[in-house]
Amino acid sequence: MNRIFTPWRMEYILSAKQNGCLFCDMIAEERDRENLILHRGEHAFIVLNKYPYNNGHYMVVPYRHASDLEALHAAELAALLELAVLAMRAMRASLRPEGFNVGVNIGKAAGAGVKDHVHMHIVPRWTGDANFMATIADVKLIPQLLADTYDQLNEALQAVLAESGNLVHW
Repeated sequence: MNRIFTPWRMEYILSAKQNGCLFCDMIAEERDRENLILHRGEHAFIVLNKYPYNNGHYMVVPYRHASDLEALHAAELAALLELAVLAMRAMRASLRPEGFNVGVNIGKAAGAGVKDHVHMHIVPRWTGDANFMATIADVKLIPQLLADTYDQLNEALQAVLAESGNLVHW
């Protein structure tokens, strides 16, 4: 039986592109669940990646529209790291990853999908999480529905925030 697999990134590639900034539009809307926003901090917010590399792929995004880290103020830079730590704590509690990839892609040449609004990726990793499907069929298998991942991580994030008093204590 022949099956046609639509690559997970094809949805993004083939979708109509909007004018303006995806992140700025998200911030202005009051539809956090639909936009997958898990937490709004003072200078930045945590959002699930709609086209994740792995289950639980978060992004931490400053509210202010800036194209790279150099344009951010010290408080905004600190907020990115603080929220990244909160996100990792929540992931450890709920998804139990064995490791993380954390990074920022600045500019189109570096692979930035949203090149004009800098953001940090936090990708949970497990030993053996890359499988053969990605190499032979151009397909990425995500073992959980995005809405279920949102609910699971949101519950864990709220618990971490309640435990830490909304702040990361260094």
